[in-house]
Amino acid sequence: MTERRAILSGSTFEEHIGYARAVVDGDWVHVSGTTGFDYATMTISDDVVVQAEQCLRNIEAALAEAKCTFADVVRVRYLLPDREDFEPCWPVLRRCFGDVRPAATMLVCGLADPRMKIEIEVYARRNSESSDASDRP
Repeated sequence: MTERRAILSGSTFEEHIGYARAVVDGDWVHVSGTTGFDYATMTISDDVVVQAEQCLRNIEAALAEAKCTFADVVRVRYLLPDREDFEPCWPVLRRCFGDVRPAATMLVCGLADPRMKIEIEVYARRNSESSDASDRP
């Protein structure tokens, strides 16, 4: 039977809306759209680059709990309300994904809270060394 488990970050959004930060399904890790909120304090910067950095820290924590890293990411989606905010984030995004080169899409759309300037969603595939029997329920 394939492992399926939810990873929670402690974000109040997860509780209010009813979702998980990530879901591990066998070797696949699906990380929900993740914003620049610091989940420990539920605060968010006004700066899009700072938000992108926090998004990536939040994603990195979920990936680590799933026993994988940015190197395992195969797909990334960037969602931004303002297309002009995307290019300033490129250096931050390149630090995490430049060597990995996942498939990527950027969409311009409204986000759930007007303070949110970027949301990032990733899919990763754990390698066989990462997903050993100790990960199984």
